Parts: sequence; structure tokens; C-alpha cells
Amino acid sequence: MTHVYAKRDTAGLSYAHGIPLAEEAGCGALTLGAYLREVMERHGPAEAAVIHLDGAAVRWTYDDLWARANEVARALKACGVGKGTRVGLLMTNRLEFLSCLFGTALAGGIATTISTFFTAPELGAVLEASCCSVLLLERHVLKKDFAAMLGELEPSIGGSAPGALLSARFPFLTHIARIDGDEGSGAVEGWSSFLARGDGVPDAVIEACAAAVLPSDPGALFFSSGSTGKAKGILSAHRAICLQLWRWKTWYGIDEPPRTWSANGFFFSGNFTMALGGTLSSGGCLLLQRWFDPEAALALIQAEKATMLLAWPHQWPQLEAVPGYTEADLSALRYLDGAFPLANHPTVSANWTEPRAYGSTETFTLISVFPAGTPESDAAGSHGRPTAGSTIRIVDPMTGSAVPLGERGEIAVKGPTLMLGYLGVPLDDTLDDEGFFHTGDGGWLDAEGRLFWEGRLNDIIKTGGANVSPLEIDAVLRDCPGVKIAQTVGLPDALLGELVVSCVVPLEGAAPSPEQIRAYARERLASFKVPRMVLFFAEDELKTTGSAKIKTADLRQLAASRLV
Repeated sequence: MTHVYAKRDTAGLSYAHGIPLAEEAGCGALTLGAYLREVMERHGPAEAAVIHLDGAAVRWTYDDLWARANEVARALKACGVGKGTRVGLLMTNRLEFLSCLFGTALAGGIATTISTFFTAPELGAVLEASCCSVLLLERHVLKKDFAAMLGELEPSIGGSAPGALLSARFPFLTHIARIDGDEGSGAVEGWSSFLARGDGVPDAVIEACAAAVLPSDPGALFFSSGSTGKAKGILSAHRAICLQLWRWKTWYGIDEPPRTWSANGFFFSGNFTMALGGTLSSGGCLLLQRWFDPEAALALIQAEKATMLLAWPHQWPQLEAVPGYTEADLSALRYLDGAFPLANHPTVSANWTEPRAYGSTETFTLISVFPAGTPESDAAGSHGRPTAGSTIRIVDPMTGSAVPLGERGEIAVKGPTLMLGYLGVPLDDTLDDEGFFHTGDGGWLDAEGRLFWEGRLNDIIKTGGANVSPLEIDAVLRDCPGVKIAQTVGLPDALLGELVVSCVVPLEGAAPSPEQIRAYARERLASFKVPRMVLFFAEDELKTTGSAKIKTADLRQLAASRLV
């Protein structure tokens, strides 16, 4: 079990170690192609994924997924894809995402996921950085036409025949195919025509390609969302990805194969591993939605009897606001945390608690975890213990040296799921001399090896010589009567260094005063943590990224301008 804590003598310093990787149970094949084969052999005729398109449900079994992935692999092989070739996947959560992901792996390529949220400049930058040789795209996503966008980025795409693209801007890109139609446009080939390229490729060739892929080989390239700056390419090995896919079954405490609804993009590593790992590793079924639409989501959840929901925090109230919500039948829900709003629905009787965890794309999600159902007496408000084979230490951000146990500092990590590196950045510029990746997050470890994450280091507020975690303050204020959202920031102050300022969105119909909120905080927080000021905002004033996190830098500017 990955949550067991392995103690070592670290002379009172802030280190925590997971159990040796060899002692971990529950993991199988460690390349994506072999992973798919294993889950197909276990669950072949069971339903693996379903999507509702144009009023009809399309369903794939595990056998279907295996066949479709091999079909894509043969086409990719015919296009010249070999071991290490990067294949771009620019699409929403469709069945084809799964066949293209695993098809790329079977052909020996590196699946390069690209966000459908990207603007044209971001897409151009990602295609330049990723050096994809093949791009598989969904042409029409909401108001976007990605074929037209590509033509604007590189005019030769509109004037080239399929497979004949020669671009100075994207010099490695030779093939583009759309997965949502058979009608081509310039260099963008229709789906049936693209798949037909592989008709002459023997299955034995794909089997040989897949067998040549090693767990240590690069398996996927993910990009950060780009909401806080230029998107970063993060390269991960097959072993890292597959370890996490297998682990989510354990972390979720799956005892009955879930029917998992998700409308958040698989180009986010978190949703990728949580949805695919928790579902496919246990023989469950993915209930796919191309993008989040609350009314369509509620209808899908009911029609397909979803047992697990993967949503961002801002999506829960949108589901509750759908007309007819209270009359909906959500009785099938099983894996739903009691703290989530939907747990209060009259038809829901789920009794489950989600994992407590910390991680990032750089560690291909979790590096510390307490599995679902861990009692609060064990978790103690922490974010888990190191995963198997992993080590976490807390270091002084200035010196990089480990701090004494229990002291706050920067979280540094290493282990079998750590990235192979950032695109364009030498690995020795990313890791320290002992191979640790410094996350930029603040936190501390206790004597039981539990990690307490406190947010980005540049979010830590330094006031009057003390370090204050805004997350701690926000957790208190969110329970304050009349408060819907709370986000605390530090603003420059000549005397204290920084003032603690809380930005609050009141509940509809409520009108708490700043002093009421400060009084509530004063009863629960040390005096230096109590907000010096409370500012009120409308919910739509607080800008959010794709992952629904309020951007701290923007909020600081907004709060400062409000004070002026």
C-alpha cells in the first residue's frame, strides 16, 4: 500500500520516505501500450467508455478500445511514426482521445496533449516547442475552428495536400488529421482517410513496436495551461504515468468498478490520471462530456447512472443551479465526498471521503497521499505521506539545505514519477545536487511523515517578521457565516512588510461586515494571522484559470487598486 510510511534516520531533519517501490502492491504493466493490453485482457467485453453525440450514445468496450487504438497505431506507423516521435492530441474528452493516446503509445510515439483552451498564439508556441510530427485534432470545439486557426498560424497548411506539408515554422509537422469528420481541408485530412493509411500495416509490426517501448522511455508530453505565463512542456516516462494510473484504483478505494463522469480536459494531468486511472484500472466506464455544460452534465449523470463525479469546485454550484436539480435521480452516486455540495441532494446516500494529497504535473500528479476513507485522526489536516519510492524533504528556500523537522520551508521531492524534465531546460538546471526537484511550494513535515502543504512560496505572507499561510486563513473564513469565497493575499506595508488582506465574496443575500469577519477569525487564529482588512467583491470580479484557482497576482493588484 502506497500510504505506508518508511522511517529512516535523518538526524532530526525534514525528510519523509515512502515504502520501497518493490514493496508496492496493485501495479501492473508499466508502458501505456502494455497497460491497455492488460486492462483489455481483464475486462474485454465490459463497457469502457461512452459519449452522447447528436442525441445518440456511442459505447466502446475494452475490446473496442483495444481495436481502435491499434487502428490508430497502424495509421501512425504508415505516417512514419517511430519510437520517440511526438504525436499531438488537440481534442476534448472524446472516445477518440483514448484511441489516439493508446494508439500513439502502441506505435512507439510520445502522446503530446494540447489544451483546447489555448489561444492561437499559445497553440503556435506549443507546436513549435513540441516538434510534433503528427497532429490529431478535433476541428470544431465550441466557437473554435482549429483547422482555420492552424491555417492562420501557417498559411502553407491551407495549400498543402494531406501528408505533403512542408512548413518552416513547424518543420517536423508532416501529417494533420481531424478526428471529428471525414471532410478534409488542405493539409488537414479526414479521419477515415487517415485511418485507411494503416490498412497495409500488419498487426505483428505494431506488436513489435509496442514491445520495443521501455518503461523508462518518454511516454507523454503535457503542457501547463499557460494561464500564468508561457506554457511549459513537461515530459514524463511511461513508468511514471502507468504507476499513477494503477495507483488511483487504490487511492480511491475502488471496490466496485465506477461509472465516472468528467467534462474536464484530459490534457490536464490530474484529470487524466484520476479519470483514466481510477476507472480503467478497475474495469469501470468513463462517461465522457466534451466540455462542461451543467444541464447536459446532469442529464448524462442521471441517464448513465454515474457513480463517481470529477468536477472542479466552481462546477458544483452550477450543477445545483440546473432547473429540476432537486428532482433529479442521483441515487447511483457512490464515490462522492460528503463535503461536496451534491452530497446534500435528497437522493444521495454516498458515504465516502476523497483522498488527501499533494502533487503536480511535474510528479505526474500525486507525490504524497492518504487514500480515500482515511480517518481525520490519521490525516490530521495534512496532505498525506510520500508515495512508494518517493522522498519529500523541506528545505530552506535560500540555501537549499534541509530544515529541522517541523519547520516551514520549500517542498522538494524525488521519486519514480518525477518528470524526465522540462522541454528546453537541462535537467541539472531543474534538480539540485541530490536529484530533488524544488517545487516552489511551501510546507512542513511532522514526525509521522505527514506533509502539510501551505501554498506557493510567493503566496506566503510575511507580516511583522512572521510567516502566514493564506490557505490557513481562507479555510477558517470559508466557514464564517455569510462567506461564500475567501482568498487572502499580502499587500506591501512600510511597517509590517505585508498586510494580511482577505478578499471575500458574500453568500447571496448575506451582508457580513468586515468587523464580523475579523471577529470570527480572531476567535480561531493567532492575532498576527487575523486579516487587517477585509474587502468585498462580486464573484465575477475574481478572475480564475482553467483549474478554477483564483490567480493570486491578479488578486493582489485588484485588492491594491480597491484600497486606493
